Amino acid sequence: MRNTAEKDMGWAIPLMQVGYSGRGLVYLAVAGISLYSIWRGGHAQDTSSALGWLEHTWGGGVALFLILLGMLAYAVWRTLDAAYDLEDYGRDGKGIVARLGMLVTGGLHLAIGVLAFSLLFGAGGSEGQSSIPRYVGAVMEWPGGRWIIGLAAILILATGGYYLRQGWKNEYRQHLRANHFTTRWNPVLKAGVMAHGVVIGVIGLLFLFAAWRADPQAAGGVGEAFSWLSNQAYGRLLVIAVCVGLVGFALFCFVNAAYRIIPKASGPDIQSLADKLIG
Repeated sequence: MRNTAEKDMGWAIPLMQVGYSGRGLVYLAVAGISLYSIWRGGHAQDTSSALGWLEHTWGGGVALFLILLGMLAYAVWRTLDAAYDLEDYGRDGKGIVARLGMLVTGGLHLAIGVLAFSLLFGAGGSEGQSSIPRYVGAVMEWPGGRWIIGLAAILILATGGYYLRQGWKNEYRQHLRANHFTTRWNPVLKAGVMAHGVVIGVIGLLFLFAAWRADPQAAGGVGEAFSWLSNQAYGRLLVIAVCVGLVGFALFCFVNAAYRIIPKASGPDIQSLADKLIG
């Protein structure tokens, strides 16, 4: 049986479930709308453009509202997860870095929630116009600003590498319950995690280019990452492959909502996907 402390943490699970569901909706929108745009002869879309596209579609307002709730829940979940160490990363250096990373990802997803809120209740977003170069340019005007952007680039690259390692080494399996669904769909989950790592890694490269060249316009987010990939050899096929992979990452988020193991809130006798596949 779970001890009293573990039972007291059960309130966090619904927040986690809503948060990961909202995260899945975001990636499903970005990947799905990008694939549709490419099929129509256009280009892959960034997060702002994808959510802006939802704003003008039937049922899009409902989807945006669900994304808003999900992003708020995910931000709160990550904050509580870091504060209470609900996933038991520990207090050593590696655990502290992991928990600081939770706060960063929570803040980034809160920004997506703010975007969804502005589309629902405000004057709308800046569809097709990334604000990242503007913010990067402002930081570069600070003393040592280029070094700050360079450090941010390294952190983003490290995050991309983390997801690639999670997929390549199958480390994500440790956090999922073993059952018929997670076992059967494991290859799709693996591809999704690695595709997410690729996109984050490219964003990190763009920030590194911006710091190296002292050019804020070189930095960017998801849309600019797609643009950079499209300029490589077989770029269109590469972008399509990454978008398909991000559909897999959306599935990964939904699977986390349903089957993620939270050590300080879940029972101790739950078999992880990693244990089952090793066995």
